[in-house]
Amino acid sequence: MTIAELFRCRWKIELFFKWIKQHLRIKAFYGTSENAVKTQIWIAITMYVLAAIIKKQLKLEPSLYSMLQILSVSLFEKTPLFQLLSQTEPDQMETDFSKQLKLFN
Repeated sequence: MTIAELFRCRWKIELFFKWIKQHLRIKAFYGTSENAVKTQIWIAITMYVLAAIIKKQLKLEPSLYSMLQILSVSLFEKTPLFQLLSQTEPDQMETDFSKQLKLFN
């Protein structure tokens, strides 16, 4: 029973780290101390939850992953959040670059 319980606990930890790798954007830990690792994980989880709340409150269509990608790229832009996240990327990208010369036709 003890071994089975230990395995169950270890499996929960493995699933937690799998979720972190899939959903949070932690590529490497900046610190090696226990406090540094916990702080970085909590900051990433907080950002994920805030993005989920924004998605729900603004009733946005993009997936949470897409929203986090957009937010990470446009972190220092002074664009309103709703406008930034409700834009349709592919259509607007073509109109923005319509005057640009094309290398390959």
